[in-house]
Amino acid sequence: MRSTNTPYQRYGTKEAATLGLRQNLAQFMLLVAVNALVGGTLGQERIVLPLLADQVFHLDLYTSALTYILAFGLAKAAANYFAGTLSDRYGRKPVLVIGWAVALPVPLMLIFGPDWGWIVAANVILGVSQGLTWSTTVMMKMDLVGPERRGFAMGLNEAAGYLGLAGTALATGYIAATYGLRPGPFLLGAAYVALGLGLSVFAVKETRGHARLEAANHTSARTGVGGGLSNREIFTLTSFRDKSLSSVSQAGMVNNLNDGLAWGLFPVLFAAAGLTIEKIGVLAAVYPAVWGAAQLITGALSDRYGRKRLIVGGMLLQAAALAMIAVGQDFGVWLAAVILLGAGTAMVYPTLLAAIGDVAHPEWRARSVGIYRLWRDGGFAAGALLSGIIADAYGIPAAVSAVAVLTAASGIIVAVRMRGTDHAPTPAPSARIH
Repeated sequence: MRSTNTPYQRYGTKEAATLGLRQNLAQFMLLVAVNALVGGTLGQERIVLPLLADQVFHLDLYTSALTYILAFGLAKAAANYFAGTLSDRYGRKPVLVIGWAVALPVPLMLIFGPDWGWIVAANVILGVSQGLTWSTTVMMKMDLVGPERRGFAMGLNEAAGYLGLAGTALATGYIAATYGLRPGPFLLGAAYVALGLGLSVFAVKETRGHARLEAANHTSARTGVGGGLSNREIFTLTSFRDKSLSSVSQAGMVNNLNDGLAWGLFPVLFAAAGLTIEKIGVLAAVYPAVWGAAQLITGALSDRYGRKRLIVGGMLLQAAALAMIAVGQDFGVWLAAVILLGAGTAMVYPTLLAAIGDVAHPEWRARSVGIYRLWRDGGFAAGALLSGIIADAYGIPAAVSAVAVLTAASGIIVAVRMRGTDHAPTPAPSARIH
């Protein structure tokens, strides 16, 4: 894609903005690093909190133990929505900085919380932080690269986040096995928050002008509508009216529904089978590690071969992997299953975000991304509630099986309803933005 140095007006000064990965590589890679830290703040909980619920707070019911995921999912879903709206109104960087600042008390609450209510409250705060920080890093990368390599950009973004999550999950598993469940694992999270806040304040630059540049030269949107929509119209379009946007939204929700199940119940399932904390840590880390690394490939593949086929194939592969976990009884089977689960999720995750970018007009893309992420991360809450109820009534394998069926059904919905959203070439930007 050609680019041109096109000035736009921001805060009373002229700055040169160009679209493209190569043209914005330094800032793009900085945002990749920031999102790795965002993922790491979530990874500090991945192994430790399910074990805290069981071994420290002695919660008997799975539904009660999973309240922290329910709280996290609801808070993050709401924050995603507001991240899009606030980013369009005030800029991306202020929202990113606020998101990091919100996370400052979380590690302390997890370390010193005297009862489970503190853990749940910490996850409400963490959900708000994750919604603001992760959403804005997504938007900022979309702004910088323009339409030509959007899938690749989203692959890098999500790979960084989930490799950060995986590495931290593995590290905290070993820290917990050596030094105990508290405070060691959460000191790592505290360091991530401090570093992420510092980078966001002093090094990250605003990217809203890049979105304005793309919008000025945007020839059409796949929805058939342009800019100037109200928040309500964008919500309706993304959630229900547009076949592609709504298909993506429901697939994202189901994807995170099964991730909420994996987060909350897999460590308990593996511990009940007699696996050591070290082996549980390996399984908990391999899933997001495969998910993260494979997105470096799948995001670019979606640019070349289209979004729809990767989404459908990924949802069906996830369903098969969940079925393996439900019937498995040893480390080897579960290891193979979490590798497949990670691969299926990698096919889906960056592709869904890229599909939103393909369809939504640049003027309201940030809000559409926020609405999609509202539905997607609402899946954490739905997964915690649904899997907890089924596990309490019928056991964890039954809960995993039920979610496998839902995941397969979601893939079929995408196959039937979603239009192809492969991006079309966009003319090189040449307009002045004011």
